[in-house]
Amino acid sequence: MTEPLRVLLADDQTLVRTGFRMILGADGIDVVAEATNGAEAVEAARRTRPDVVLMDIRMPEMDGLEATRRILTAPQAGEPRVIILTTFDLDRYVYAALSAGASGFLLKDVTPEYLVAAVRTVRTGDALLAPAITRRLVQRFARRGSDTASLHRDLASLTPRELEVLGLLARGLSNAELAGRLHLAETTVKTHVARILAKLGLRDRVQAVIVAYETGLVSAGEREDAARQTTGRTWTVAPAARGNRGATT
Repeated sequence: MTEPLRVLLADDQTLVRTGFRMILGADGIDVVAEATNGAEAVEAARRTRPDVVLMDIRMPEMDGLEATRRILTAPQAGEPRVIILTTFDLDRYVYAALSAGASGFLLKDVTPEYLVAAVRTVRTGDALLAPAITRRLVQRFARRGSDTASLHRDLASLTPRELEVLGLLARGLSNAELAGRLHLAETTVKTHVARILAKLGLRDRVQAVIVAYETGLVSAGEREDAARQTTGRTWTVAPAARGNRGATT
């Protein structure tokens, strides 16, 4: 990807937009548009076709969740990645954002370095949250009659091996750990994961984890010895001033 990274900022606070624009601009990231509410964000996304949208979750006229759904279902907007921004460190917002199709979640007091890294991460197609973090959220909020958009998919299109991979992925295993568990090459595991995402029409591993729980492939009360045995990288939701929250993948 040699093209400049193009970002849309959607937040009703001028100081937040100004600060983020300065941080991103200093790292060579182009802020192509700004919006003060969800409706403006939807229109700006259609007009500018950004690579990444930084979307406030609470805005007037239309909130960030509804704006995210509309942007990600509008062909005119291209295929942007959405990172949800909020000052509220509440799990229910994270789950709602991911169910709406967002690729990540950040608190507004994120450090400049992590903000830049997050934008670059989702631009490549990776999710900002590790499956282990999402697993905890899905266990807590899936199947509770939430008004969030469901990612339910028919798993009949998956092969037995792909179902096995999806089940382990939902427990938080990385590609390397999946390869070790299934005695496969890591490149083969990556191929299985890519096919799962393509068959189910999903954007990333985070959504795959949600689907695994919402379809009942993995149950919230199920023992997760596989996840407890993993020893991988530590991911954080956002390195905030008051402390980080992380999970092992």
